[in-house]
Amino acid sequence: MLELRKDIFADERDDNLNEVGKGTQRQDMLGHVTGTSTYFNDHKLQGMLHLRVVRSTQPHARLRRIDISEAERSEGVRRVIRGSDVPRNLNTLLSLINFGKDDEPTLAVDKVRYKGEPIVAVVADTPRAAAEAAAKVRVDYESLPAVFDVEEALRPGAPVVNETYPKNTFTYHERYDHQKLRFGDVERGFAQADHVLEQRYQMSPIEHAPVETNGSIAAPDTNGRYVVYTSTQALFFSLDTCAKILDLPSNTFHFIGGTVGGGFGGKVDTLTEPLAILAAMLTGRPVRYVFGREEEMQFGPPRGAERIYVKDGVMRDGRIVARQIRAYFDSGAYTRLSSYAVVKCAAHLPGPYTIPNVHGDIYCVYTNRTPATAMRGFGITGMDFALECQMDKLAHLIGMDPMEFRILNAYRDGDMKAHRREAKNTALIECVQVAAEKAKWPIREEFRRMSSRKDGGGARAAVPSTPREPVSARPAPAQQRTSYDRGLPVSPPPEPPSPPPQSPAPAPAHGATRFSSVFGTRRR
Repeated sequence: MLELRKDIFADERDDNLNEVGKGTQRQDMLGHVTGTSTYFNDHKLQGMLHLRVVRSTQPHARLRRIDISEAERSEGVRRVIRGSDVPRNLNTLLSLINFGKDDEPTLAVDKVRYKGEPIVAVVADTPRAAAEAAAKVRVDYESLPAVFDVEEALRPGAPVVNETYPKNTFTYHERYDHQKLRFGDVERGFAQADHVLEQRYQMSPIEHAPVETNGSIAAPDTNGRYVVYTSTQALFFSLDTCAKILDLPSNTFHFIGGTVGGGFGGKVDTLTEPLAILAAMLTGRPVRYVFGREEEMQFGPPRGAERIYVKDGVMRDGRIVARQIRAYFDSGAYTRLSSYAVVKCAAHLPGPYTIPNVHGDIYCVYTNRTPATAMRGFGITGMDFALECQMDKLAHLIGMDPMEFRILNAYRDGDMKAHRREAKNTALIECVQVAAEKAKWPIREEFRRMSSRKDGGGARAAVPSTPREPVSARPAPAQQRTSYDRGLPVSPPPEPPSPPPQSPAPAPAHGATRFSSVFGTRRR
């Protein structure tokens, strides 16, 4: 039962609520409970063909030869598509906001970098004909050394997974191999601490396992346009990505989304639409491309694995005086969204706690594993798990109640965050107090009386002296630009200011103003 606690921040809460606390019926509820909701795969188009992908059986290998001759002669096959047929074969998901370099082929050409990477697409009259023809494609591999561990991937002499990033780490602002956070002097903090605790936390990849697998249907429309029925969670993101890969104006495509049968972040990547549209362009007929359950489970992008080291210095009275974090995000073979997850993670440190000395290093690392993607708070969820486990261990170490330990260290209004921003509208203390009340967890009266609005600021608002680190010379900017329409003039990017380095955003064909959550700026 929903309970509104109006006693907390009463002056910030409007009692004229329209929905909260009411039993409002969801707009799509009747369709779901009666089985009449329409999904992309409910569209059965006349003359529809079916696409099946031949995937790599090797985690890292050079493609010596791809023989499609027998597949092309198979009954019912209308077209076999290779990487050379894709107009702009290299792409990266966040290139639409000018963040990162194109590093992932739609269909592999020279190498494969993870087991399951798409190599060839077969288009046939029926799903069975497509599957049987795909089984006849012969690929001759030259196996290469592979790396599957994030820390091993960063060691000297490790196999290069992704030649776009030869150090196996994403490059930020053409300069940095990871995201940093520096606030105060963490070594001095550890020297002052009564106890120091260092722990390692590990999260494995997680498959989203939606009931509806990734898929789309593309069909020729009038005036040289194409209509696309898709399960994507990011309709316009997918549309613009297809426009880039297929080198066509974005208004060539009419994307129709609708009900998504489970996504959770796993349907943000544009996985099926480019090949479905390309097949429709090459055959002149509607084409359906849907992941089978095995493809979804083994080759669909998961939440990326994370490895996190947390080292804390704590005083006997419970105050955390230093926190050092080193974290590695396993991006898999290509960037996708992992570089953004790292940005979010660095922005979230050190959790909702006031700590005078903070030191963070967060890496986006390439390995020969399935490329990772978004999933429910990715970049923050795993770090929160690690930090809250660490908080329990610290409380146990000094013999303090874990609820009271959190209240003591929580942000208060006016405190200085490690990112040099003043904490405002904080509420962790009240949340812990209510949680303790509901769980009948006893906390002492002095902690019951504490408030997020009291005892903040002052000395807690100071920006501590932070040792400066040497800065390497900045190379000439070479950030790529993306144009979605043919013939659009693309001006070279202006020299970005320094510090902080920042690149201008590209100009999409539709001309709409958007907000970049990566750079925090409006762009056109």
